[in-house]
This record gives sequence, structure tokens and C-alpha cells, in this order.
Amino acid sequence: MAFDPRHKSRALYDGFERAPARAMMRAVGFSREDLARPVVLVASTWVETMPCNLHLRRLAEVVKEGIRAAGATPMEVNTIAISDGVAMGTEGMKASLVSREVIADSIELVGRGHAFDAVVALVGCDKTIPGAAMALLRLDVPGLILYGGSIAPGRFQARDVTIQHVFEAVGAVSAGKMTAGELDDLEAHACPGAGACGGQYTANTMALALEFLGLSPVGYATIPALHPAKEEATRAAGRLAVELLGRGQRPADVVTRRSFENAIAGVAATGGSTNAVLHLTALAREAGIPLALDDFDRVSRRTPIIADLMPGGRFTAPDLHAAGGVPLVAKRLLEAGKLDGKQRAADGRTWAEHAAEAKERYGQEVVSTAGNPFKATGGLVILRGNLAPDGAVVKMAGHERTFHEGPARVFDREEDAFAAVKAGKVRAGEVVVIRHEGPKGGPGMREMLQVTAALVGQGLGESVALVTDGRFSGATRGLMIGHVAPEAAAGGPIAALRTGDVVTIDVEKRRLEARLSPAELARRLKGFEPPAPRYASGVFAKYAALVGSAAEGAVTAPPVGAAGAPKTKKRRSGGRAERPEVRAVRAAAKPARRSAAGVGRVRGRRKAPRSR
Repeated sequence: MAFDPRHKSRALYDGFERAPARAMMRAVGFSREDLARPVVLVASTWVETMPCNLHLRRLAEVVKEGIRAAGATPMEVNTIAISDGVAMGTEGMKASLVSREVIADSIELVGRGHAFDAVVALVGCDKTIPGAAMALLRLDVPGLILYGGSIAPGRFQARDVTIQHVFEAVGAVSAGKMTAGELDDLEAHACPGAGACGGQYTANTMALALEFLGLSPVGYATIPALHPAKEEATRAAGRLAVELLGRGQRPADVVTRRSFENAIAGVAATGGSTNAVLHLTALAREAGIPLALDDFDRVSRRTPIIADLMPGGRFTAPDLHAAGGVPLVAKRLLEAGKLDGKQRAADGRTWAEHAAEAKERYGQEVVSTAGNPFKATGGLVILRGNLAPDGAVVKMAGHERTFHEGPARVFDREEDAFAAVKAGKVRAGEVVVIRHEGPKGGPGMREMLQVTAALVGQGLGESVALVTDGRFSGATRGLMIGHVAPEAAAGGPIAALRTGDVVTIDVEKRRLEARLSPAELARRLKGFEPPAPRYASGVFAKYAALVGSAAEGAVTAPPVGAAGAPKTKKRRSGGRAERPEVRAVRAAAKPARRSAAGVGRVRGRRKAPRSR
């Protein structure tokens, strides 16, 4: 039976009983004829609080032109967005990951409440991308996610710069390596207009991932925000959304387990953000597709880094577009047997077909080949051990060292850690530990870019490691381990760590360990009580009560045993057996006080083979 393009809206607008609804819509400006056509939700995340989403109001008008031209009726709504770059390092940053759930819920609510037949979501800053994708997967109606595109690089002292350089310059000023006047000059030139942060940071990472998943049009995401081609591509996307609606292609028809592996491969090959682990895990949950942390490690191990993108490389996201974009990345991965070419893109065609049509700019140096990679294995690595029984994530996209051992310097808030770095109290060889910043403990799992950038700016990026149950920005570089699970607030072993304890990070062996016996960890954790919630009411309190582990995407769900909730909560192990000491730690409860610190050692820094 043919798919009805008005499969939802017919119940809202047809028949004499629906005259009141039509009367209300006539007041808005829609005619009886408009309401007799398929109705498409245009979900915009426009805000005036950041450059990332600033141009989406204009793109919404353009995509509506394409939708109307294809014979459907668009209706625009707006949801919220939180700027990671603006809020970074403040209490406001706790709102960022929380906003992902609010964005997903709000788009889902209006999609169901107003019976839209299809969805086109316009996204920009980090959490708007997975939030909109989560909503589309829940609704499972034909639709697309359209990424507003990257900001152009700024120019400072005859070189391209991004917001990453401004964050690192703050540390450089603190260390006396840069003047306040130079910082002011950089600040004035780093962000020249609309668009999301310009490296392979979280927004560009997730936009690429959604193309590989089949939720965004191929080649659309890498078109920069203010590029002349953006508007016509957006108009064409509006027409494509109506075409998908006409043939009844839903997200569930193209999003598969193998397309998730393609998305992971794309992220790994381009040195993408560790936030992709969190967001793709959440998306897989919405799609009902099993995906565990170890899947990221497995795919990343077999995938070489073939794109030389910031923060670890030389080029920006607009450079990737000019080089050939996502189709070129797909072509290179397909040639190496690292991509499943049978999986379908958003338009229903296979990735093998799209890769065959990739256009490479002559002489480009942004994308290499699998036979001549920038690094032999991908940038996403999962660590485990007695500090992270459920896993932790580290990005190894540049020349990061693979081993570090030294004394912990423990902080219970990001602000305290930043103050110590700024005051020059963190010393070479140490492991900075920032805990109680996880999904529940923060709440909101803040990104630690302010701290990591300050360390790099002070020249400590190669001699200090950082471990946290919070997150990192896609702009973070260095040996920085995040997403430690279980988090401190949930009784994880990181809560037992004390300043001065020796911490070992061994990337090759995939281990994150404290030099503590199972008995000592259990003794410290016995009787642990988490700190009082930082928020007793409001959205943060609600989020902390409902959010799950970072190892499972930090998604919100009804409490176990609540009406409609699963009776039991199964922990995904990713097929990896727990070591005896990890079982001993898990059987205990939790925390810690601090002692003194000494300076440890750093060894085994190995430069990845690099061809150029």
C-alpha cells in the first residue's frame, strides 16, 4: 500500500470536526489549501547568544521555500540552544548537556502535539545536533537534520585561528607568554561571523557523523555557514525532505548498526571529538540499536586518521569542504575497506554511490589516504581499570604521549582546578583530577576546555595529564581522559582518589589505574555518601534525578521501577569481563580526603608515524 504523505496531519486538519483547529491556523495565515497538503515541521534552533546558530533564521526561510516548491506546507517553530564556547568555565556550562535533552523533548513534543508529517531541523552549536537527531529518531517520521555550517577561520598574526586559540591564549597570558594586548587583538579577530567553531570540534564532528548515519544530506554539513552555496543546498534539502515524505522513507529505514559503525569510522578518521561517543551512544539508544563503549574502541583501532584537522592538525572545517568534504572522506575509507558502502545515505542512495562521485580538489593536503595516513589508528580510545570500571574516553588524534604516571592533584570543582592552574600551582608530571562534574554530580557533565586550554597555554600540555568524570570540548588536545564511569556522585572509584595517589594512564594497554589495592579502594569507599545535590529544585535537580551513566550516553529516563520504566537496569559491559579488583571496587561504596602531592614522571611519549 502506498505511503500517505499526510499520515499524521490528516487527523488534525481534515473533516468538519476539525474546523476549530483550521480556524486557529487561518489566523496564523494558512489557507484551507495549505492545510490540505502534507505539513512539515521546520524546527529551528536560532538564538542570538552565539555565532553558531545566528544565521539559522535566514536558513529557515530558505528551506521553507524548498518545501513549498515541492508541494508541502512548512511551519516553523523554535527551540533553545546553549553556547558551550560562551558558557565554558562557568556554572552556565552545566546547562549545555542538559539542553540536549530539552531540545530533543521539545521537538518531539511539538512534532507529536501538532501531528507533523515530516521534520526538518536546523542546528548549529554542539547539543542542538544530537538533540534534534534524538527527536527525529523518536518520532520516526521522514525528515532531515541540517547543520548551519562552520564559521570561517579568523586571521591573527598571518595565520588561521579559531576559538581554540583564544582559550589557549588565556593560559599563555597567565604564564607571561603573551601580552594582554595580543590577547585582545586575537579576541577581536578569532570569530569573524556566523557559524559554529571551525575545527573538527564537537559540532563539525557530529554533523559529519549524521551524514554517515543517514540523517543529513551528503555534502551539506561541510558547506561553511556563509558560503554562497549554502542557501541553494538548503533549498534543495527542503525539496528532498518532501521527496522522502512522498516515498515514506523514515529514519529507521536507513539508520542501522552498520551505519553507526560508519559514523564512528568517520569520526575516528577525522580526529573528531570525544563527545561523539556520548552522543552516538544516546542516538543508538533512541534507535533501539545496541552500541557499547568497546564498539568505539574496536572501530577506531581499525580506522586510520586520514584528515589533518584542528585541534590536532593544521586545517579547519572549511578547508575540508574545499578539499572534497565528507564524500572524499567516505571514498578514502571505502577504498581501504573501512566503510560499509552498502549502507544508505539520507537520500536513499548507497555510500558506495556517493563515494564514487566524490570530487577532490587538486593538490589538497587536508585528506590523505589509508595507505599514507596521518596516524595509523583512529582518535577514539576507551580506557578501563580500577578508576574507570565502566570505561573512560581519551582522544589520541595528534602526537599525544601514550603513557603517563604521576601523583594525582584532586579537585571537586572545575573552578578550583582552573584557579590552581592559573596560579601556577599545577606542576609537570602531575595528574589533575576533576571529579563531581559528571552527569549527576555536576549536574550536567561540564566540558573542561578552560582548564585544558590553560594547561596547554602555560606549556604543560605535554607534561600534565587530566582525568575527569566530566567531558572535554572537541577543541581539547593533550592527554586528557574524560567520561570516567561510574562518576564520583554515583559511587565510582574516582571518588576515593586522594591528592598524592599515583595514577597510571597506559593508552596502549587501555588502562586507567590508581596504585591502590582493591582492599584499600574498598576501605575508602565504604560508607561513602555523595555530596548534597547542588540544586534542590528546577531543571538541574530534575536532570540529576533522571540522568544515567556517561557510559550509556547520559540520557534521561524514568527511574527504575516507575510506571513505564524497565524493571531492571542492565549495565552494558561491551563484552569485556571485569577483572577481580574491579569487581571488588564495584562492591564497595566510596570517597576521600586529600593529602600532599609530589611530582611524578612522564615516560613513553611516542610520536605517531606521520607522513608529512
